Amino acid sequence: MMRVAITGNVASGKSALARIWAREGVPVVSADVLAREAVEPGSPGLEAVIAAFGSELLRSDGTLDRNAMRALVFRDPASRRKLEKILHPIIGALRDEWMRGEAEGGSVLAVAEIPLLFELGLEGEFDAVVFVEAPARERLRRLTRLRGLDDDEAARIMEAQMPSEEKLSRSTFVIHNTGSEEELELRALALLDLLRARAAGKGAG
Repeated sequence: MMRVAITGNVASGKSALARIWAREGVPVVSADVLAREAVEPGSPGLEAVIAAFGSELLRSDGTLDRNAMRALVFRDPASRRKLEKILHPIIGALRDEWMRGEAEGGSVLAVAEIPLLFELGLEGEFDAVVFVEAPARERLRRLTRLRGLDDDEAARIMEAQMPSEEKLSRSTFVIHNTGSEEELELRALALLDLLRARAAGKGAG
């Protein structure tokens, strides 16, 4: 099975790429989905987060207040590192379990969306890395106008990630998401055709 990672800095459009491929029948797992699973009510992950940061981060329904958590960790790098130390091993184990399931089920191509792929040093676990690129100014606009973050919070989130230039040079493929949704879809489908051909060759080999 060919293992492909989608990555990109915040608001670059990596989730949009993942949705296009999923719609085309590709098995795709999102880091955000796994992160939610890692802190489901009653899970060891949630218990560890609350033990580290306090019960005020719990909503009345027993779920984690993700907005409050995000605001906290991007104001305080030490808190962010503490949260990552708790959750990244859990998310990684969930992703590995998902990948094993796809391989056992006969999938020839499986895709994981991992925003912090390079920061976590995970690129070696994949046969190909697809980096979704958009200019910083456009990503800031998406965070503030489309996601409703204020300028300061958006800037803190962007600054917490490795510069795009370094990631570009370390990726197998780059998708430029600087135009319309239709342009992104055309690029996504063209790359998917190439990946499927390579996956078929890998399986035949």
